[in-house]
Amino acid sequence: MNPQPPSNIGAALVANFLGHSPVWYKRTIVLFLIVNPLLFAVSPSIAGWALVLEFIFTLAMALRCYPLQPGGLLALEAVAIGMTSPAAVYEEVVNGFQVVLLLIFMVAGIFFLKQLLLFVFTNALLAVRSKRLLSLLFCALAALLSAFLDALTVTAVVITSAAGFFGVYHKAASGKQYHLADHDPSNDAEVRELHREDLEQFRAFLRSLVMHAAVGTALGGVMTLVGEPQNLLIATVADWDFVEFFLRTLPVSGPVFVVGLLTCLLVEKLGWFGYGAELPQPVRTVLEDYARAERDNRTAHDRAVLVAQAAAALLLVLGLAFHVAAVGLVGLALIVLATAFAGVTEEHRIGHAFQEALPFTALLVVFFAVVAVIHEQHLFAPVVDWVLALPPDVQPATFYLANGVLSAISDNVFVATVYISEVQAALEAGTIDRAQFDLLAVAINTGTNLPSVATPNGQAAFLFLLTSAFAPLVRLSYLRMVAMAFPYTVMLTVTGLLAVAYLL
Repeated sequence: MNPQPPSNIGAALVANFLGHSPVWYKRTIVLFLIVNPLLFAVSPSIAGWALVLEFIFTLAMALRCYPLQPGGLLALEAVAIGMTSPAAVYEEVVNGFQVVLLLIFMVAGIFFLKQLLLFVFTNALLAVRSKRLLSLLFCALAALLSAFLDALTVTAVVITSAAGFFGVYHKAASGKQYHLADHDPSNDAEVRELHREDLEQFRAFLRSLVMHAAVGTALGGVMTLVGEPQNLLIATVADWDFVEFFLRTLPVSGPVFVVGLLTCLLVEKLGWFGYGAELPQPVRTVLEDYARAERDNRTAHDRAVLVAQAAAALLLVLGLAFHVAAVGLVGLALIVLATAFAGVTEEHRIGHAFQEALPFTALLVVFFAVVAVIHEQHLFAPVVDWVLALPPDVQPATFYLANGVLSAISDNVFVATVYISEVQAALEAGTIDRAQFDLLAVAINTGTNLPSVATPNGQAAFLFLLTSAFAPLVRLSYLRMVAMAFPYTVMLTVTGLLAVAYLL
């Protein structure tokens, strides 16, 4: 029997609280909202760390309830009880406005390259039959692109392509339009069971490819000043240009890149941590049929669209590589060019492209509110003071680890901002010399980029993947993402630490 609807407004409000989330989850959020003011009255610092952990919990439960609502309630309470202020939140949003613009326009711009991306990646997927080689290709290609483009942009490209693969197969399989080899297609029960097995294996296959690519964005993103937002911030403070930034980080980023690719091959060979799934033959057949049908049915209009999208993509790469404008503005230019020459002129077709990015943009603003709490309560200050009190020869490695730990649970852009500001202040005060400052700047850059792959909290690209509409399709939850990132986290963190300690 269906439950009776609430009989009054109060009961309806309680029933509607956080929608269809489990009751235990709703009660947990209510408990957080009750406990935080009490903790704040006892110790603002304890309350600040509690809020950070609570927000991480809402991210971990992203597939149960989108984090915007529970995280937003926590952020609103933090402002209401004085843990931070609206002005401080606004300042954090302004400081991260380039990332906000990136999400609004660049992710939407990638949507209008969908046909081109599906064409390129489908042909690559079908041409490379070795899963290990294909995984290595996705990881290396994501790293190469992220060295010149923003990691979020590359992640959006990968998500769009993988979602296209999934949509092609799911549509075909739902209509039983794939080959069953030695089985009788008239047996509906058998068809459904085979479809379920193929679908689950295909999900595992796509999960592994997307995770390899996501880690690849970290491998490439650490190398150049345009790879990650904090890189540009650090380079600006240190007064490094593109080449100097690359050369100074190369003793660390070079070995890490090699070890990252070797880790990719190793986990695929061993099949550990959720990797190793092969592309099922029925799925390959569907994709081959799709590619063949697309090729045979492609009209002059379709070819013109592909040419227009390719030209727009080339201009995108050049615009970002030479940093001709803020990334978000380049994304807006991409939208204009890709739609104007593809015949997309209806408002609803353009508006549809923003549906994926805007919820995450709102979530990012909530995240900035949590960052404002961290800043206002000086949660990281004791760590900075402790590290600067250590002998100079151990400071780079210690900064690397301290940045890594904090970046795994908080935003790496914020962590880099805090640490580079403190190190700059130490340089200006004469506590450290310029040579030591350069070493610490490299340690901060690599520390915020590499260990932060441990959780989706550290890197915006990982968080964007977790909260995208694609993640539920392939059953990529918070805990599964952490588990799949674990071997990379260990290998990249250890390699980076050894490089910082002995090669800088």
